[in-house]
Amino acid sequence: MNTKGKSVLIVEDDAKIRQLVKVYLEREGYEALEAENGEDALEIFKQYDPCFVILDLTLPRLSGEEVCTTIRTDLKSNVPIIMLTAKVEELERIQGLRMGADDYVTKPFSPQELVTRVEAVLRRTAQRCSKITYRGLTLKPLRGVIHYKGEPIVVTHHEFRLMYFLMRHPNQILTREQIVEELYPNQEKIVTERTVDVHIGKLRERLKYDGDSEIIETVRGMGYRFVAF
Repeated sequence: MNTKGKSVLIVEDDAKIRQLVKVYLEREGYEALEAENGEDALEIFKQYDPCFVILDLTLPRLSGEEVCTTIRTDLKSNVPIIMLTAKVEELERIQGLRMGADDYVTKPFSPQELVTRVEAVLRRTAQRCSKITYRGLTLKPLRGVIHYKGEPIVVTHHEFRLMYFLMRHPNQILTREQIVEELYPNQEKIVTERTVDVHIGKLRERLKYDGDSEIIETVRGMGYRFVAF
């Protein structure tokens, strides 16, 4: 399964468990975000709009149940959620699933099995997360929108297509010729490579407040690269 551009929010108050899960997720190509309590989880969720949530139920400040309810009801998100908990009673599991969880994993657990369950849920719910996320920059192809840390970025149709093309090929050099063919498949002869440079320049301007000039990198004599990590 292609995990590029898939971000997972790990909500767990035990730092050792959180780090262990993060290591296994990153090993498989996911971008891992972390929260140690319920309040931080919701703030990070609103800011980064992850593709998946691994949610412990016993959390400081806000419980996992409250976080799940807020995500489903207040934020109206159908992001896939796996509940991670020491609660083993059947009734607890049923309540969690009714609350909106897609799967339920009890502690102690195998980190590799957890990652496998993440993959299985993502396959089952693929239509619910077509967005691509890297470094706080989220692109939603079905809605045609781009957000940076929760803030919308207004772009033109061609700028959106260009950003989508770059983010679908993270850390790969794309030549100007490839970009022209992608953006203007039927007009290659009348579109110059200078047009690509203009689009890139405008995208950089819109992302300037990011403070990171390397998010779209110029590779001299070759083309451009989206720096995903």
